[in-house]
Amino acid sequence: MLTREFLLKADCKTSFGEIDESLLWSAEKRASSLAATLSCRPDASPVWIFGYGSLMWNPIFEAEEVAAGRLNGWHRAFCLRLLAGRGSADYPGRMLALKQGGETSGLAFRLPEAHLYDELELLWKREMITGCYLPTWCELTLDDGRKVTALVFIMDPRHPLYEADSCAAIVAPLIAHATGPLGSNAQYLFSLEQELAKRGMEEESLSLLAQQVRQLQSGRAAG
Repeated sequence: MLTREFLLKADCKTSFGEIDESLLWSAEKRASSLAATLSCRPDASPVWIFGYGSLMWNPIFEAEEVAAGRLNGWHRAFCLRLLAGRGSADYPGRMLALKQGGETSGLAFRLPEAHLYDELELLWKREMITGCYLPTWCELTLDDGRKVTALVFIMDPRHPLYEADSCAAIVAPLIAHATGPLGSNAQYLFSLEQELAKRGMEEESLSLLAQQVRQLQSGRAAG
């Protein structure tokens, strides 16, 4: 599993697997992206991060508060081609991102202001290795009724690793076979399914995808 210690020491060129130099962002480019995002911070209210994938069960960063919430206007989709981390060039997988339309349930993390930059810098190293996401300030509705502004990592449809077709028939075989230095693509999917079930946030389409992946893996094992 990805840990805070691993991420702090990680060399983005080698620690996650082979990443094409043309896709890899330098530390300077990540820092510029973070600075630009913070310059658009709407106000002085606390900074929240919206977790809809692995951030839900393995956030790594420090948080002063964690609350369930919903994001309107975006939905989960395995639309990011995965060539490192939990995939490879030989066996590419699919990573989760957000695409326009619908809504998403997840967890909101309120970051400590005193360590804000350090925690965000670590988050950028985790999420923005290739700059595949658009860090966007969005309004979340927390389960207790509060409305907060949070940073949300939304898929950049202009990115070279973006895949428009994220239907289960295409995605399931990729997820079933892909693996990399951080583990298997399937385990990511199963962990997400488990986390959503634990929090009463089940998504039928995601559960069906996980079922298809299990069937594919069972068939491969039997063969």
